[in-house]
Amino acid sequence: MAFQTWRKSSHSASQSDCVEVGTGTDVVGVRDTKDRNGGTLVFQPQAWGSFLTAVKAERFG
Repeated sequence: MAFQTWRKSSHSASQSDCVEVGTGTDVVGVRDTKDRNGGTLVFQPQAWGSFLTAVKAERFG
């Protein structure tokens, strides 16, 4: 599965926990910046959008 664009989270610190979000054809990927070959979580765009909405609304403790 190929992702066209990866971008680092704006909430990632420069020397600590970092994640990148990638966009592909009909999928969104999330991976660890420091271990890019360690695996990628893959989401459908609608599920990813719902997750972001919940995070922005502070629905997680």
